[in-house]
Amino acid sequence: MAGPTNRHSRTRQGKRRSHDHLKEPVRSICPNCSEEKLPHRICPHCGYYKGRQIIEVVEL
Repeated sequence: MAGPTNRHSRTRQGKRRSHDHLKEPVRSICPNCSEEKLPHRICPHCGYYKGRQIIEVVEL
């Protein structure tokens, strides 16, 4: 199995790695409590999903 024969410069290495950064997750608004939540997931603030209460949230 052959290895790399020539060295790549830092510029070329940086160009290749420029797309490896982490992206901010997409957020949606809960229609029940108007808090931000991840899409297609139960709202962690009120426990509702698609207009139905799935879990009961206990407030501390």
